[in-house]
Amino acid sequence: MSDHPPEKSATLTDAEPATQATRFTVSKKLAYAVLALGAAALLVSGSLWQKLANIQEELAKRSLDAGAQAIEARTLAKAAQDSTRDLAARLTLQENRISEVSLQRAQLEELMQSLSRSRDENLVVDIESALRLAQQQAQLTGSPVPLLAALASAQQRLQRAAQPRLSPLMRAIAKDTDRIKAASLTDVPALMIKIDELSRMADELPVANGVPNVASVGASAARPAVVPVKSPEGQGSPAWWDWFDMQYAKTAARSVLNALQEEGRKLLRVSRIEQPEAALISPEQSFFLRENLKLRLLNARLGLLARQTDAARADLANAGTWLGKYFDPASRKTQAAVQLLQQVQSQLKTSELPRLDDTMAALATAAAGR
Repeated sequence: MSDHPPEKSATLTDAEPATQATRFTVSKKLAYAVLALGAAALLVSGSLWQKLANIQEELAKRSLDAGAQAIEARTLAKAAQDSTRDLAARLTLQENRISEVSLQRAQLEELMQSLSRSRDENLVVDIESALRLAQQQAQLTGSPVPLLAALASAQQRLQRAAQPRLSPLMRAIAKDTDRIKAASLTDVPALMIKIDELSRMADELPVANGVPNVASVGASAARPAVVPVKSPEGQGSPAWWDWFDMQYAKTAARSVLNALQEEGRKLLRVSRIEQPEAALISPEQSFFLRENLKLRLLNARLGLLARQTDAARADLANAGTWLGKYFDPASRKTQAAVQLLQQVQSQLKTSELPRLDDTMAALATAAAGR
C-alpha cells in the first residue's frame, strides 16, 4: 500500500505538460487565424481605397470635361447671339433705306403731279428728285450706273429746254459726271458672281489630310516587265534546265523585289502636313469645315451688300487663311480657289461713291430763282 500513491502523482504530473502543449498549439493557431484575417482585411481595404481613388479621379476628369464643354457652348451661344444682333442691325438698316427710297419715290410722284409751278421750276424739281432717287439706288447697289444714267438724262432734258439761266446746272452736271467716271469704285455685281463661284467650289476642295488617288496605270508602267531568257531551241518559255541560268535568276529576283516594293507602297503612306491641326480633321468635320467656309463667304457677300467693306475684307481674309491651313495647297482646285479669292480681295476697294454736291448746289440756286 505504500507504493500506489507515488505512481498516481507521477501520472498526473505527466498529463499537465501535454495539456499545456495542446493549449499553446490552439492559441498559436488562433493567432495565425487572426493575423490572416487582419491581412485579408488590409488587402480588401487597400483594394477598396484604390477603387475609390480611381473613381474620384474619373469624376474629376468628367467634371473638367463638362466644364470645358459648358464654356465652349457659352462661347458659341455668345457668338451666335452677336451674329444675330449684327444681322438684325443690317436688316434694320436695309429697311430704313428702302423706306427712304419709297418716301423719295412718293415725293417724286407728288411733285410730278403738281401743276402750280412753272415749266422751269418743274424741270428743276424733277431733276433734283431723280438725282436723289438715283443716289439712293447707287448707295444700295454700290454701283455708279444709276447716278450716271440720271445725270445723262438730266443733261439731255436741260439741252432740250435750252434755258440760259440753267447753264451753271449743266456745267455742274458735267463736272460731277467726270468725277464719278474717274472714281475707282467696287464692281459689286462682279464680286458677287466670284463669291458665289467660291462657295460652289468649296464642296470640291480636297482637305490637307485627304488620301490621294494613285493611278494604277502609272504603277503598272513603273513596274519593269520580266523578260524571260529564250532557250537554246528558240522557244519562248525556258526549259527546266534554263532555270539555273544566272541572267534569268537575276531578272526573276528583280521582278519579285519590285512587286514587294509596290505592295509596300500600298500599305504605307508617308506625307508631310505643315499644320498639325489639319491632320486631325475627320471626314465628318471636313463637311462642317466647308459649311463654315461657305458661311464666311456669305458674310462677305452681305458685307458688300451693306457697304461694309472692312467687314467683308475681314471675312475674305479668314476664308483665305482657312484655304491655306486646312485644304491641300498642291491641288489645282485649291490653287484656283486661292487665285479667285485673291482677285476678289484685290478688286475690293474702300472708296466711297462720290456725292453730287455741285449739282445739288446748282439745283438749289436754280430753284431759288437766282
